[in-house]
Formats: sequence, C-alpha cells, structure tokens
Amino acid sequence: MNETQKRILDRAEQVVVTVIFIFFVRRIWPEQLDLAGLIPILLLVSEGAVVVLLILRRPTTNISVRPQDWLLASGGTFLALMVGAGGEPFSVNVSLILILLGTLVQVFSKFSLRRSFGLVAANRGVKKSGMYAFLRHPMYAGYMLSHIGYLMYAPTVRNMLVYAAVWGLLVGRIFAEERMLIQDDAYRDYTQKVRYRLAPFIF
Repeated sequence: MNETQKRILDRAEQVVVTVIFIFFVRRIWPEQLDLAGLIPILLLVSEGAVVVLLILRRPTTNISVRPQDWLLASGGTFLALMVGAGGEPFSVNVSLILILLGTLVQVFSKFSLRRSFGLVAANRGVKKSGMYAFLRHPMYAGYMLSHIGYLMYAPTVRNMLVYAAVWGLLVGRIFAEERMLIQDDAYRDYTQKVRYRLAPFIF
C-alpha cells in the first residue's frame, strides 16, 4: 500500500468516528439533567474528546495496514458506543465517581498524546510524559474505569456483554500497538522504564 492510500485510510478513520459519535449522542442523551443525567453526559464528554483529537491530530503514513488491527481498533471504539440505558442502578453516586475518575484519566491521557492521538495502531511519536509516565496505556485504563461505572448505572445483560467484548478488544489493541511501536528504539527504552500497561503490578 502506497503513502497516498495510507493517508486516505488515516482520513477515513476521522470521518467514520465522527458520524458514529453523532449517532451515540442521540442514543444516550439524558431526558433530564439531574444527578443521574450527568453520567451519560460524562460518557459523551470522554468519547467526544476522541472526535476532537482525531480531527486535530497530525497525519501519518506509519500506520498499520493489517486488517486485524483495523478490526481491533474499530471494534474497540465503536462497540463501546452500543451500550444503552436500562436496569436498576446499584449506586448512582458510586457510578458517577467511577465514571468521573475514568473520564479524567482518559482526558488527561488524550491530551498527553495531543496530536499523536489515533485509533488504529500507528507511530505518531513516542509519548513518555503526563499519564504515560505511569502506565503505557492509561487511556484504556480510564475507559475500563468508566465502563465499570456505567455498568453499575445501567446493569443490563446487553451492556455487560458489550463491555466484556470491548475489554477483550482493548487488550488486543494494546498488543497491536506495541507490535508497531516496539520497532522504535525510543519505545523500547520507554518499556524498560514504564513496565505496566494497564494496572500497576498486574498487567
């Protein structure tokens, strides 16, 4: 695949994510702006940051063209937008705290990446500062915290199955990204300093 085709893929990713995000907003926007209504709004803020950063990011031709990497990125991003309302909340307050913490981790991670942000495995520069000084994939850790919080707010079987699949895809994305980045000497040095991917002393 030549550089022009890779740039087209890079742009296509931006367009598709924007369209799906609009669909997501329409699905989960709360009917009432009360305490419980803050939960889906926080989720929208977090996912909205993805769209903003995708539009502003720097282009690259050093992007994976492996179909499985595109499937992992697409599934891990779009499937998470398939959750919905329903069920009896376990605790609105605990859900709100978890989603808020997860959102903060995600947002700080995304802005640590700034214009190096992307969905499909690519090398847009190795980031070692901000949240990336503590974990190699803090953004995904933030997603998982938010997922747990939203699942406590809307504990349906459908949401549980969606998030279980998303978590599997996120782990797959981690390995796909590291397979791409490990070719860079700077990233190999980084992995020696920051050992853990998602959770200290666990993974």
